[in-house]
Amino acid sequence: MDGWVGAWTGGRRAVHVGNVADFNEQFVDEREHRPQDPDRRARRLRQAHHYAGLAVAYGPDPAALVLPAEVDRAWIDLLARELDWGPVESYAGIAPGRTVARALADRPALAERLAGAPGPVLHWGRTADLGDGPELAAVRRYESKAAAHELFTALAPGHPEVRVPRQEHADTHRRAARRLAARAARGLATVLKSPYGVGGYGTAVITPQHVLAAGGARALLRRLVREDALPPGGDLLLEEYVDGGPAGSDRLRDLTFDAVIGADGRVHPVGVGEMAVDGTRYQGVTVGPGTVPPGAAAAAERFGLAVGERLAAAGHRGWFDVDFVTDRDRRLAPTEANLRLTGPAVAFVLRHRLDEVRGPGHLVRTLDAMPLGARLSQEALFGHLEQLRPRCARLGVTVLPLIVTACHEPEPAVGLALAARGERAAEALDAAQALLGAAHHALGRMFEALR
Repeated sequence: MDGWVGAWTGGRRAVHVGNVADFNEQFVDEREHRPQDPDRRARRLRQAHHYAGLAVAYGPDPAALVLPAEVDRAWIDLLARELDWGPVESYAGIAPGRTVARALADRPALAERLAGAPGPVLHWGRTADLGDGPELAAVRRYESKAAAHELFTALAPGHPEVRVPRQEHADTHRRAARRLAARAARGLATVLKSPYGVGGYGTAVITPQHVLAAGGARALLRRLVREDALPPGGDLLLEEYVDGGPAGSDRLRDLTFDAVIGADGRVHPVGVGEMAVDGTRYQGVTVGPGTVPPGAAAAAERFGLAVGERLAAAGHRGWFDVDFVTDRDRRLAPTEANLRLTGPAVAFVLRHRLDEVRGPGHLVRTLDAMPLGARLSQEALFGHLEQLRPRCARLGVTVLPLIVTACHEPEPAVGLALAARGERAAEALDAAQALLGAAHHALGRMFEALR
């Protein structure tokens, strides 16, 4: 099998392991595990375990799923029907309060069974328990936003449609505050970044008004640490803020290019999608025909393939992406590389599978954290969505639940994928998203009426 699917799975059914927390933990500074703040790690672990629900779509046809949080079998059966999967073994709820690697270490029979599966074993990302060597070294190097920036800068001269934002490094929060204050005094907005971070954590856009309102740059940094928006110590990067111009219906802002590096080191493009980003926090993506204008998509692919060739030379194998923002002239500004699966990867996989089993031309939109108006059990959430899925189907939209374990959090949410085909697919997705959002919000009013 040619193309990215062949490089990723060889066309075989795979084992999907939701090791999101394991991947993230290898980049957490030890200072973040201080005894006086024991809930920080537990909160991060729980959030990562929710996001690991995306493991259901790491590949087109799972043979087995390993999920750290408890997931009702009804969800998996629903997806199996919609996506025409074969029988799926499920090992859910194996890692409450710990990483998947630790859980599997305590279950050697299960670990041996997974390792002996006839198809590939797909993980969110490479970690030390999966083997050391050049692949892990490449991940640990280029997941750094500083190292990725150096790579982008080296490649940019060959790509006139790409501009790399200026970046400077501060080795302490005190030095970062001084430089942030100096930039604010010149009227400049700054993207403040921890060298490592995922999903928007460790990144904040700081305007001069933010610095003034906080009572100074040092006070602002202390507040961001208290709010768990930034790590409590270590290096920080100060990056030029790329102004994309006023928001509007035709504004193209946040893009991702995804690809797979095969075992032979060849880079196979997957696609370009338009991400939804709230501030600095990733919310979801839309992929499929017409989502990104051809010129921008081609420019993102050319630069992304050049990045991929460098990553392959450094030893990386598997999925990666490059994220971009656009400036007022629609030039692409690369912001980070991710040497792992991502939220958009799931959308690309679902699009491929739906095209395969239902016919070509699908537009897929993922919504990773749609707020719910009330805390629900998984059973109640299932009932809620089962009432909404036929209404969305009448709009021509298929609803696929992906993240279902965050429905009972203090701020409950659900992760969904929406899919449609045809000339008006984008409008159908917009309508279904609005319908779902209103219905989720109405849950709160419904429960208030029962008091």
